[in-house]
Amino acid sequence: MKIGIACGGTSGHIFPGLAVAEALRRRGHTVVLWLAGKPGEDLALAGWVGTVVTVYARGVSSHAPRAMIATCFRLVRAVLQCRQSMQRFSPDVLLAMGSYASIGPVLAARWLNIPVVLHEANVIPGRAIRFLSRWAEAVAVGFEETRQHLTHRRLVVTGMPVRQHEESGNQTPDAGRQMKQTPNAQRPTPNIECKTEECKRPRSERRTTDAGTQSEIGNPAQRGTSRQPAPPVAGSEIENWGALAPSVFTLLVMGGSRGAHRLNEVVSQAILRLHREVNSLNVIHLAGPADEESIRQVYQQAGVPHAVFGFLHDMPRAYRQASLAICRSGASTCAELSCYGVPALLVPYPFAIHQHQAANADALASAGSADICDEQILNVDWLVGYVAGLMRDTARLAHMRTAALQRVTNNPVATLAELVEDVGGWKHVER
Repeated sequence: MKIGIACGGTSGHIFPGLAVAEALRRRGHTVVLWLAGKPGEDLALAGWVGTVVTVYARGVSSHAPRAMIATCFRLVRAVLQCRQSMQRFSPDVLLAMGSYASIGPVLAARWLNIPVVLHEANVIPGRAIRFLSRWAEAVAVGFEETRQHLTHRRLVVTGMPVRQHEESGNQTPDAGRQMKQTPNAQRPTPNIECKTEECKRPRSERRTTDAGTQSEIGNPAQRGTSRQPAPPVAGSEIENWGALAPSVFTLLVMGGSRGAHRLNEVVSQAILRLHREVNSLNVIHLAGPADEESIRQVYQQAGVPHAVFGFLHDMPRAYRQASLAICRSGASTCAELSCYGVPALLVPYPFAIHQHQAANADALASAGSADICDEQILNVDWLVGYVAGLMRDTARLAHMRTAALQRVTNNPVATLAELVEDVGGWKHVER
């Protein structure tokens, strides 16, 4: 079966999409990804060797009349580009992981009578999922609480697909299922070529146009282009791990795929004080590309055992080493914390339109696996006291860890993959 997955935008959409894509390929299907041409997508895609179609997409930045007209124009163009690329690939079903990047592919799919499965990661559905759900055959959700915010004739709680990493020894549990094989069940090769002169230029010579940023993802203005991302360069990641002390309480700090400047500042200063007062402390800090070097220097100068990353692919290793996480509460982060049983202090992103991160955090806090602190009241003194108290209260940490693991009641990757197969009309061949 041929399957399209629209998962462009942030890593919170790309990583779950990739997790399902890999599972579907292991089941014998051909998978093509549809992305949005957003900076940073290549970092998340490192290691994916299948076909990627990039159709430039952007969210609504303003409700001014001129901006809305421009948004409508971009949307129409994206739908036409997606329709053309889908006519070439002819997917049997499309899985869309949400965000503005899903709108073009979903509308194009329905134009071509291709069935659609949507996945909403957050407790409170975004505008794209609300808008597109009327055309979907099924809507998968990551939280049971989403039923209170979205109604659909076939709403399925699959959970949130969590990324895997080969070096960490994690494999999706459904890998051994025997499926009906087809001639195109092999690892896919590019079948939507970029034939423009611009795409043929060396990467360093490609230019930026008013149609979008032209990088190694190809030319977004050319009705959909494809690429083969380069394999990951993991050497720097491996080197960073060596600075951590063994068998020591380890803080995992994350501000999302792009980092969070205020979170980086407050938490790093709190860690310096904890290092002076407690001594036995490691830190794994995902600072984002902008703050990576400055945060690394802060820890180096103070002698704090640390592993600092601008972007990290081997997240399972970070979660397994973490004693406590201090982080945002995006849907992917919340799912991964639960999957690996990591207690957390959640600091929701305060400027989300529908406060979806606050709702995600509430769900984990209600289960007893996390505490919440609003960013407006987060400060160094309070954070030092909070972390120092948890370091002493091993029983509470153990309770939070157990509560986190109890939230994972199924295999989200396998459940969502099976839903996609079912909507696409695929029949399983059981052993």
